Amino acid sequence: MTYDPSGLRRAVFVVALLNLAYFGIEFVVALSIGSVSLLADSADFFEDAAVNFLIVASLGWSAARRAQVGMLLSAILLAPAIAFLWTLWEKFSAPVPPDALSLAATGLGALAINLVAAFLLARHREHGGSLAKAAWLSARNDALANIAIIAAGLVTLRSPSIWPDIVVGVGIAIMNLDAARAVWAAAREEQRLASTAP
Repeated sequence: MTYDPSGLRRAVFVVALLNLAYFGIEFVVALSIGSVSLLADSADFFEDAAVNFLIVASLGWSAARRAQVGMLLSAILLAPAIAFLWTLWEKFSAPVPPDALSLAATGLGALAINLVAAFLLARHREHGGSLAKAAWLSARNDALANIAIIAAGLVTLRSPSIWPDIVVGVGIAIMNLDAARAVWAAAREEQRLASTAP
């Protein structure tokens, strides 16, 4: 099958809109129930929207410029980890477990959004350079994080505690650090190839 690069722009734009919409939903729920993992994940949705809108804007650029943007995006991918540290501090100062049903239901909605995003981006991840890789890694990691959020909600429902929410928040932060590393590596490779091209 021949790869159609114009499809990447359409897919990333749709994913950006989905991420921006669900950011608002998850952010409001996170604040209302005091959830560390949902607040970190909502920050991740906002970061994903910003990343994807930037990708749409930069797809017509040269490989060297795309690599530079990829390096910038690897730094942006660290934003959810920073959000997590702030919410973690807040959680320890007021150790009240979040509402378990709201946590699980919001995680389920986030999972649906991210599965759609990952499906839209999957066919582009090996052909669109570091930018497409950044978009796909974000969607994949977010889907995994959402499964963990749902599990945290179910565990909290059975045994109310702040710890399931906190443990999932730590996992989200770690996955975003790994995604940042992978995108940086892809961007460096793209930059190297661009510099050696005739």
